[in-house]
Amino acid sequence: MSVTVYAPASMGNVGVGFDLLGAALAPLDGQLLGDKVSVSAAAQGINLTASGRWADKLPSDPQQNIVYQCAQFFAEKLNSQQGLNLHLQKNLPVGSGLGSSASSVVAALYALNEYFEQPYDQQALLKLMGDFEGQISGSVHYDNVAPCYLGGMQLMLDAPGKICDAIPHFKQWYWVVAYPGISLSTAKMRALLPEQYDKAVAIDFGRYLSAFVHASYQQDSQLALSVLKDVLAEPYRAEGIPGYSDARAALADLGMLTTGISGSGPTLFSVTDDLATAQKAQAWLDAHYLVNEQGFSHICKLDEQGTRRC
Repeated sequence: MSVTVYAPASMGNVGVGFDLLGAALAPLDGQLLGDKVSVSAAAQGINLTASGRWADKLPSDPQQNIVYQCAQFFAEKLNSQQGLNLHLQKNLPVGSGLGSSASSVVAALYALNEYFEQPYDQQALLKLMGDFEGQISGSVHYDNVAPCYLGGMQLMLDAPGKICDAIPHFKQWYWVVAYPGISLSTAKMRALLPEQYDKAVAIDFGRYLSAFVHASYQQDSQLALSVLKDVLAEPYRAEGIPGYSDARAALADLGMLTTGISGSGPTLFSVTDDLATAQKAQAWLDAHYLVNEQGFSHICKLDEQGTRRC
């Protein structure tokens, strides 16, 4: 038996929902923007190979790869000694703000759960994904893992029996995402944030996020766009992302409706409900925001399927 799984790229925070909101991405041109993991039987041990555009950025020692570590983690949970062959197709750059580590973790654990005939249900598997991702990043937060796994736009609840829930999204929106070609450490970008916030900032954060969720359920695009603001992270991270502030201003001039940082950057997202405007924005970003041949941009809708076998 062999299982191959695809896990899409994701935007953490989505600007307004620091650590509490995330969305999965699907390029309009049909490209698969995310990692793939295959699992099959081996005579003994855990064996990992890798391919893909970003495979050369992975640790040279397979045992240092998070997909290998996922297999160890999962096997220990099942108390299994079965030999496994794994192959990672690494299609997302590390430190991009597109949920690269989440994509690998979710693809690996989903594939392993399928291979072992689904010992974990959806919520239990999601918790495993979050726990493992937390070991990598230093704290458990689901804003990349949950949308990557479940698709759409997910609101983190951390309630008894339910980690997250999908909220409606605006299907008429185009999300232009651009990765400039440089990597930024999530830990370092998180370290830029203050330990404490003023009460007024905390109130604004709650007001904007609750209004955005309300607007999503009401399908009030104008209200949603007016409150899609990041008051917690962007004020402290913007200057740490080369060219971001200039890009944000230029995109507004082109008619984009709002722009923000995907995850901790350096990828940015920009929103419009007009495809021609999205195409103009993408062309500007390709010419001015991408700094090397490693950079890329996509016009996306939200990926409603999430992680799936392929």
